[in-house]
Amino acid sequence: MAGPSAPRIIRVSETGSTNADAMRLALKGEELPLWVVADQQTAGRGRAGRAWVSPQGNLYASVAFCCAASMEKAGQLSLVAGISLFEAIRIKTDLAPDAGLRLKWPNDILMGAAKMGGILVESTSARGSPGFLAIIGFGLNVRSAPDDLGRAVTALGRHGEVPMPDVLGAALADQTQHWLDLWNSGENFAAVRQAWMDRAGALGEPITVNSTEGPVSGSYRGLSETGALLAEIDGVVREINYGDVALGVASADDGDA
Repeated sequence: MAGPSAPRIIRVSETGSTNADAMRLALKGEELPLWVVADQQTAGRGRAGRAWVSPQGNLYASVAFCCAASMEKAGQLSLVAGISLFEAIRIKTDLAPDAGLRLKWPNDILMGAAKMGGILVESTSARGSPGFLAIIGFGLNVRSAPDDLGRAVTALGRHGEVPMPDVLGAALADQTQHWLDLWNSGENFAAVRQAWMDRAGALGEPITVNSTEGPVSGSYRGLSETGALLAEIDGVVREINYGDVALGVASADDGDA
């Protein structure tokens, strides 16, 4: 099947990284799917090796499962996970439709222009043949957000009453199952792609991409059929498969998860 079903959940008060724990337990042969949820992380990790500040009161959760898709589709899991987190928040809070909850490629959840959460996907061929072992990590600022990152960040609690992290985590597990099933190991990615774009910015929105060629500014044009970012740069629509994205024309250095 596409992903987790009736998962086991291990809850800890403190750990280094829920992603690292989930990977370690999966490679030891623990029954999958498996969720690891922590009240606090001491070595939380983001995209490209960045640190993820992880005080108590926020949501830190990772799920490990064997995925039947080909490894080349592993990147699509960031989009599946983003929708899952978006929907868990929508279901368990009373945010107004115009509150500004949205997704940003490839792995961020925002409130307006401020980052509120992120996703870290890791994969290995171990235990996954003919597919792969997938770890999806979620970090969401529920009660607090760091104030010294030099960029706009926020927490869910700044925008209304919020549930306890465990309540939000249970909804996240349900939504992750739902969207992984819909994704169906990539066979139904077209539906996921459209769902993601429905929860992202408007076409034509100015963005800056810190690509392998350096920062380039352009406008957002949606996602390609494989999940790559489409950006119109100097009048040409380009596919971008890796890079940090910032809204507007600011420095694009906010892509950690």
